[in-house]
Amino acid sequence: MCYFWIRPVFSPLPLKSQQIYIPPPKRHNEILVLVWVWPFGDHFPLDRCQTDFGISGCKLTSNRDLYNVADAVVMHYVDIMYDKKSLPQKPRPHFQHWVWFNMEPPLIIKNLNWLDGIFNMTMTFRKDADIFRPYGQLIALKEPQNIAIPTKSKLVAWVVSKFYPGAWRTAYYEELKKYIPIDVYGKGHIELTWDNFHRTISPYKFYLAFENSIAKDYITEKLWSNAFGTWTLPVVLGTSRENYERFVPGDAFIHVNDFPSPKALAMYLLELDKDDEKYKKYFNWRSRYYVKTGGGWQINYCQVCEALKNGPRYQVIPSIEKWFLENGTSV
Repeated sequence: MCYFWIRPVFSPLPLKSQQIYIPPPKRHNEILVLVWVWPFGDHFPLDRCQTDFGISGCKLTSNRDLYNVADAVVMHYVDIMYDKKSLPQKPRPHFQHWVWFNMEPPLIIKNLNWLDGIFNMTMTFRKDADIFRPYGQLIALKEPQNIAIPTKSKLVAWVVSKFYPGAWRTAYYEELKKYIPIDVYGKGHIELTWDNFHRTISPYKFYLAFENSIAKDYITEKLWSNAFGTWTLPVVLGTSRENYERFVPGDAFIHVNDFPSPKALAMYLLELDKDDEKYKKYFNWRSRYYVKTGGGWQINYCQVCEALKNGPRYQVIPSIEKWFLENGTSV
């Protein structure tokens, strides 16, 4: 069984057998956020903003009967982008904010022209979103710490769920593997499950953090969890080095663009394999920062609460399409 899960087909209305969490009546200054659709059909706790994230005065609900009193309606766009009628059909109360929530790259997104002039906030991986939701981030340590790199006995790993022949990252891999051995995990390759992901990948020196799209600020779990989370040195393919360096130190990764060819990259990796001191320098940043990922779906909705508490303002976005697709595939 491959470690990647298949996104279930989503039904926008909950089944009668499913329990709907209905929050207690709103108190003064509390924010009520309506989860319009469960993202990819994944249900998550709706009552942990305070306990898990320290965000008080926040109530989440999936009960659409509370639409008229909700302060915000968060719509996970991938689940509704093929049917315009999946948007709320009732008039929007004047105090209510509609939030466009999306973690997919521009290549995946369709029908953004439907949204002209009707949404108030964006929540996505773009740094310039109203609510910035990165796949991961580095947090500075108050005091430098000693680090110990796990023992490395293998060379290069790549975990891939969608292995498309002819795709840019696949073509790069096909050329790279001519000069250096690469173990590929995922559908159609070596089997891997979530339970043994870390112990399987951790012994590798290098991890191919190859994105499926090139987009501004689109740096996903391939870097944050798959590489950094297993203490492997990421070899990244995606947005520009300059874009990566907005979020991580320049000596924390190797970028394919730094080399004139896959062969040149392979030669450099083989050189690092034989030079322990040079290899270890790519981990020096870990004495000053730690990697923060996760939080589950709920943290996104809780942060909508926090954003509104900090001063909701009137705003209508004329064109999410124009903003999101700007430099979408050329960064």
